Amino acid sequence: MGRDTESAEHDLLKRAYRNFNARNIDQLLTSLHPNVEWANGWEGGHVYGREAVRAYWERQFEVLDPHVEPIDIKSGENGQQVVKVHQVVRNKHGELLADTVVCHAYRVADGMIARMDILPDKSGAESEESI
Repeated sequence: MGRDTESAEHDLLKRAYRNFNARNIDQLLTSLHPNVEWANGWEGGHVYGREAVRAYWERQFEVLDPHVEPIDIKSGENGQQVVKVHQVVRNKHGELLADTVVCHAYRVADGMIARMDILPDKSGAESEESI
């Protein structure tokens, strides 16, 4: 992958996290491929397509208040981008449910996010690049 492509993908992912945290769902959905495969970290499995991702987030936001802040991004296997994030999840009453660091893996196609997976704890997304 060329440096320009990698930089564009990193910028795409940074914008996606900003839009997620700001709950700019319509804006965020435009960065997703129409046939996106998105990890359902709350209920398990994946959801498929933009409208299914929207429905998943709307259900999630009714009961949870997640904030996911990127720490590092690095290129992973098979052209994936691996993002190490600090994830804080509260319920709607403000009670802390989770405060952890996790890794997300993304596949980008046609300038859009085509797939997102949550990596196992031991995957490690160590990088020198800070966001």
